[in-house]
Amino acid sequence: GARLGASAQAAMVTRGFVELRRIGAALGARPETLMGLSGLGDLLLTCSSAQSRNFAYGLALGQGKPLAGLPLAEGVPTAAIAARLAAERGIDAPIITAVAAILDGTVTIGQAVTALMTRPLKTETDI
Repeated sequence: GARLGASAQAAMVTRGFVELRRIGAALGARPETLMGLSGLGDLLLTCSSAQSRNFAYGLALGQGKPLAGLPLAEGVPTAAIAARLAAERGIDAPIITAVAAILDGTVTIGQAVTALMTRPLKTETDI
């Protein structure tokens, strides 16, 4: 929704998947579950299809459109919970933290994107 381009989207999805794997590992999820439909499959749908309520909500949010009346997007109420779980367990989850901060109005989308895209580079496989 913020019109960042395909490369930025790919970077966010890739790093988001690493965060998902970190949290899953900390909570006892089996790695093969996250590599399947309920992990990577759901992430890809959420990040690329208007059929996903989370995608539609995020697109509207990024475009500055009104959010009232949009279908329930489960990511909205759970973002703060995921950010809290990550913080409590010392899990590095900057994208989840940024999404929660955007939704609670602590930061703007522009501020969050700048902070995320200027983080130091890390190995893609660090979980």
